Formats: sequence, structure tokens, C-alpha cells
Amino acid sequence: MSNLLLKFKAKDSSYGVTRETLKALAEEMDVSETMVVHLAISRFAKEILPAYEADDGPLAQGDIKRLRKAAAPMLPKGKAVRTRSLL
Repeated sequence: MSNLLLKFKAKDSSYGVTRETLKALAEEMDVSETMVVHLAISRFAKEILPAYEADDGPLAQGDIKRLRKAAAPMLPKGKAVRTRSLL
């Protein structure tokens, strides 16, 4: 387990809070001040960090051809009766 020193701001802003605000949150939520900090960081991480690993970039032309060939038998057959566009 490692520790972190948390320095509070003199007033609340979008970049930090006062110790009084942390205490009020802990009391309102009926949890410890440490838990409030963990909850806040957890929410911030979900908002900022990607939910999945970056992919390898665009597919190669050969990959696209293989996918189209594999999908062709599953696509609908026949003439289009009506088409619409959202754009």
C-alpha cells in the first residue's frame, strides 16, 4: 500500500476543494473522507481514460476483402424497395 499527501485548496473551484467540502461530502454520503477521494478519482478515471485498448489502426485492404467475402452470404438478396438517408 502506498500513501499520497493531499493538499487542499483555500477555496472550492473546478481544480480542487477545501477540506470543509471533503468533510461535508463524507458526512452526506456517510463514508470516510478517504472513500470520498477514491470515489471521486474513480469517476474521473472513467470519464477520462479510454474504456478499451487502442486498436492496431485501419484494416489492410486484404482484411477488408476477406471480411466482405465472408459477409456476402449473410447479406439480404434482391432489389431494394425503398431507401432513406439520415443525411
